[in-house]
Amino acid sequence: MSDVDLPVAAAWRHVDARDGFEVLFPLRQTGGYRFDGHATAVEEGVAWSVRYRIAVDAGWATRSAHVLSRSELGEIEARLERDASGGWLVDGTPAPHLDGCEDVDLEASAFTNTFPVRRLGLAVGDRAEAPAAYVRAPGLEVERLEQAYARLDDEAGHSRYHYTCARFDYAGELRYDERGLVLDYPGIAVRAM
Repeated sequence: MSDVDLPVAAAWRHVDARDGFEVLFPLRQTGGYRFDGHATAVEEGVAWSVRYRIAVDAGWATRSAHVLSRSELGEIEARLERDASGGWLVDGTPAPHLDGCEDVDLEASAFTNTFPVRRLGLAVGDRAEAPAAYVRAPGLEVERLEQAYARLDDEAGHSRYHYTCARFDYAGELRYDERGLVLDYPGIAVRAM
């Protein structure tokens, strides 16, 4: 995917799985990007709010994530960092179960599905595994999530990927804009701006 400027802001409306909204403010930095976002939702009768700051390098691999949650569980914070060798630290503690993960994926965010698509740069017909450090909402438990992306033919100027995640028995076609931001994540979110 070509290197294009990101918008000043983007937003998604959560659908089906929960009712809510996510806003994102990207900032290009030397050697990568920083993403500040906030998602709020009601899911299974529980209201929650998740605020995040994620830094990625120039190749779109996650360098760090700071996530704050507020719900009936109280206020919870999680910090994920990658060390120089690519290993993960969660709240300062080594997390070897995340070895091989290049991306962080927030359950609260449709946006974080941008990271593997931008990082992998798949050609039409290519497929890749993209395990991620998965941060649950609202409790911020950090788990390994096995997932895969297969690049489909573009349609109406939008790139399309067949996304699978066996753990959640999910398979769907995700559509992205020319900047690599999710437009439609069936059953999860649609782009609002």
